[in-house]
This record gives sequence, structure tokens and C-alpha cells, in this order.
Amino acid sequence: MYCFIVNKVSGNGKALKVWYQIEKKLQEKNVYYCVHFTQKPKHATLLVQELINKEKVTVIVVVGGDGTIHEVINGLVGTNTPLGIIPAGSGNDFSRGLGIPLKHDKALERILSGKPKIIDIGYVNSTYFGTVSGIGFDGEVAQTTNISIYKKLLNFVRMGQISYIISAINVLFRYKPMDISLMIDQKLYEIPKVWLIAVANLPFYGGGLAICPKAESNDGLFDICIVQGMSKWEFIRVFPLVFKGNHTSSPSIQIIKGKELEIYSSTPMLVHGDGEMIGQTPARIRIEPSALYVI
Repeated sequence: MYCFIVNKVSGNGKALKVWYQIEKKLQEKNVYYCVHFTQKPKHATLLVQELINKEKVTVIVVVGGDGTIHEVINGLVGTNTPLGIIPAGSGNDFSRGLGIPLKHDKALERILSGKPKIIDIGYVNSTYFGTVSGIGFDGEVAQTTNISIYKKLLNFVRMGQISYIISAINVLFRYKPMDISLMIDQKLYEIPKVWLIAVANLPFYGGGLAICPKAESNDGLFDICIVQGMSKWEFIRVFPLVFKGNHTSSPSIQIIKGKELEIYSSTPMLVHGDGEMIGQTPARIRIEPSALYVI
């Protein structure tokens, strides 16, 4: 049985509209399914934990955005139940990174006819993430975006990805780079004036920003993007290049591959995973190889 978890508020109501269309197609195709609607934060994780104990559940399908996927992953990791996705959020970076169609009808076709593949998942402090964990500037931007009014307004006109850019501009002029100690696979790096560290399992975050364009979810490694030593004006110049992944040529940016890392900072830095706030540094992050089936 296909079990759908729908976040009615994803994409400012887009997910619910998409679900009605999906439900009609399921009925036309005589597909055996059930549906559950999330009611509160982290409810999707609880729903997954309840559903995977039912023998007839063969696939759990998210109709929503990266936040809902994040919650479902935190219930599914380590099980043999595959995850299906009907993208209906503002960013849809998890789907974009795995090549899942952003059009709901094609995404449904993939779920009904495709074969599961297994991917790696990240783990930061006590939380799993599928796309990117961001520390520092990224964390500030994620927090600002999540509490903003303009995110809802932009979602309403199908321009939700712009909310990250607006938040980045807001944070830019008050953010102060910090000195950090970074341990990657037992090798210590002392790095001054760090803007951000993005630990990527997939290339995209922030609604299509290719922060680590070569990140792969099945190689057992993170791509770790470190931005440091930039002036604010240099940051402004380089930032637009992230859309195409062309920022990596900057001498102030390096990408290191690794399996495990620890991050310590002189002042606590905010940490997010999949755009959801997780906490502050110190942060311990590791890759969980072959941890999740996705269809």
C-alpha cells in the first residue's frame, strides 16, 4: 500500500491542491493507498513511526517540501521502507538533487513504476538531514527565512525560492565572520573569519543554490564548502555565482571531502539541516552510508 503524508501548508497551500490532483489519479488507476495530514511540527516523523509498523505499507510518499521530507527522513532512516516524493514546497532541493520530477504527475509516475535506490544520509548532533547542513551565515539565513512573513507571501505567488535571497541580504549586513576549529576525518583545520560551512550530501539548498555542485548522495562522503576571509563586498560579488555552482573558483572558497567532522567556534554559530533549525556549534556531523531507500 502507498501511504501518503501531506503537509497542507507546504508551499502556502500548494501541497493540498497537488494532493487533490494526485488522489484523483490514484483513484483512476485503482491504486491502493492511505493518506495522513500533518497537524503540527514533527508530526510527520511520528506518522512514519506508526506507519512502518504496518505490514502492508510498501512506500511512504511525501506531498510537501524539504521541511516535511526532513521530518519523514528522521522516521525512515534505517528501515527498508522506501521514500517517494511529490514536490510541493518552496525550495524542493531534495527532489532537485536526486533528479525527481518537479511536476507532480511525472513524480507520481516515477513512484508507481520506479525501483528504489539507496542513498547516504547526513547526521548532525542528533538529527538526520538529506541535503545540506549549514553552519554560520547559512544558519542565520535559514532561521531568518523560517520566521519571515515574506516567505509565505512569496510562496503564494510561486516565488518561494526568492525568500532565501531576501534573507541572505538581510543577514549580510549584520553578520560577523568567526574563527573556527574544524576537524575533518581526524585532520585539524584552524580557520579565521569563516562566513559559512555547508556540509552537503546533495548539491542544492536555498531553493536551487548549487552550493556543492559535485556532491553525490551515494559516494559515502560529504562535500564540505568553506567560505572564509571575504569582505562583504566580495561576498556580494560571489553570491550570485552560487546559482550555477560557479562560486567554487573563488580563492576564498574551498571544498573538502570527508566522512566525519567536528566544528567549534569562538562564539556559538547557528546550525541547520535541510533548512530546519537544529541548534548551535559545537556541531558533530557524520555521513550515514546507504541509509535510506528512495523511489
